[in-house]
Amino acid sequence: MQVLAKKPSSDGGGGGGGAGIRMMEINGGGEESSSSSTVAAAARSPYEMVRQLGSCNAVVVFSMSGCCMSTVVKQLLFGLGVGPTVVELDQHAAGPHIQAVLFDLLGAAVGRHQAVPAVFVGGKFLGGVETLMACHINGTLVPLLKDAGALWL
Repeated sequence: MQVLAKKPSSDGGGGGGGAGIRMMEINGGGEESSSSSTVAAAARSPYEMVRQLGSCNAVVVFSMSGCCMSTVVKQLLFGLGVGPTVVELDQHAAGPHIQAVLFDLLGAAVGRHQAVPAVFVGGKFLGGVETLMACHINGTLVPLLKDAGALWL
């Protein structure tokens, strides 16, 4: 069985908005429970996989294992005490298809030319490394993570 996502530590689900942060909701078909997210997502379109993972986990990072910016995103989140669900696209069978979906989201949102890293917080698309770093620097990242249930401080 192909591993869909690596989950280094447990995190809570939940929704949350961002104080002054532009986030996009990924809406689509019906809702399902997170207990079947890995198995059920394998049988879905790449869009549905992204939507399901994004909506059923407090923080999701779509990454490439050799990408330095993906490493920066993961290290920042781990350093804050967040255990994001990490999807390594270069190790996933549907990685190129998922990457195309993320490129559409990320490229449309900020005019970028690469799809990873892509970060979802509280079921909403936050953006890439630049957005995450800007939120960290301006002090809105920790409240956003708390609202999503990723931090309990």
